[in-house]
Amino acid sequence: MTGTTVHSPLLDAAESRRARMVDDLVAYVETETPSDDLVLLRAGLAHVERFLAETVGPFTERTLHEPERHGPVVVGDLAAPRPTDSWVVVLCHYDTVWAAGTLEGWPVRIDGSRLTGPGAYDMKAGLVQFAHAVALLDSLDLDRPNIRLVLNGDEEVGSVGSRPVIEDVVRRTPGPVLVFEASAGADGALKTARKGVGLFDVDIRGVEVHAGLDPAGGASAVDELARVVLALHGAADHSAGTSLNVGVVTGGTRPNVRAGAATAALDVRVSSDSEAARIDDVLAGLVPAASAASITVTGGWNRPVMARTDRNVELFRTAEAAAAAIGLVVTETSVGGASDGNFAAALGAAVLDGLGAVGDGAHARHEWVDLDAMVERTALAAEVLRRLA
Repeated sequence: MTGTTVHSPLLDAAESRRARMVDDLVAYVETETPSDDLVLLRAGLAHVERFLAETVGPFTERTLHEPERHGPVVVGDLAAPRPTDSWVVVLCHYDTVWAAGTLEGWPVRIDGSRLTGPGAYDMKAGLVQFAHAVALLDSLDLDRPNIRLVLNGDEEVGSVGSRPVIEDVVRRTPGPVLVFEASAGADGALKTARKGVGLFDVDIRGVEVHAGLDPAGGASAVDELARVVLALHGAADHSAGTSLNVGVVTGGTRPNVRAGAATAALDVRVSSDSEAARIDDVLAGLVPAASAASITVTGGWNRPVMARTDRNVELFRTAEAAAAAIGLVVTETSVGGASDGNFAAALGAAVLDGLGAVGDGAHARHEWVDLDAMVERTALAAEVLRRLA
């Protein structure tokens, strides 16, 4: 990510905060926040708000939302020190995919410039970088926009409870949207496009009979399931950016019973609305081979496509110029994973994603963060915010 040699006061100031940033990240990662544990999520949110208040200052306005069965969501304003009409929305999630107790077998470890721990890369380092970027600007008396920060507690399970909050914030807040999700791998690419995601369950009903006494009778839901899986995987079009994956299957009761029920859990990724419509047609067209069987599809599109729009590219160009000004180089990419940025982009906002950690291993046991790059990305975020003032 390092480019030409440029003396940058922002980089120097970020480097001077390195030890504190590392300590803050360690403390944050050691605060477990699994998406399915409301008690730990509330405690984790309290930790985050304390950290923000100590680093940036208290919110000038704060609204708490508590969706049923999902982690709480806080919308907090960080008013610019000097009056301005400029606004930026910042999206961060504090939940992780890691279950309570994961730290017992996988504690935070630092090896040189690498820090590993559950949730460090996705996306706790991003929030730490954001907070220190704002603190840098304020401490150096540099301009920045007003910031409306969304702290989301259910991103890793689809943002079911938080989506209405995010969409409301984007609709009523003028200005671009910055997402501090992790960058695209160890090269640190920023994300100007993301695929849309569909999550579907295919439920198949058959007719149970004795598999030995009446092998041609009834209707096997497992047989139908096998045909469905082949049909769904065959509908993929990787050249168009469309993938389908049946990741979980269940069915039947005993080997000597023609299965009366089976299910398939399907994950779909698409790069365009036209491909989403095509997959809708594929799902609607699933019919059983046996007339006595039935197929029902439930679920839907969890996140819309985040297309590479002119608005997103223009925002990336701002980040590209900001990087050059402090001696860094950034690139852009499109990825198959989705984020809350998808919701913002679908509403027409300019979105720049991947401003968080440089590292690798999202949702994996080798998840790690580059601490040298954490300093650089903090300075980059500060310079981007300064240019958006």
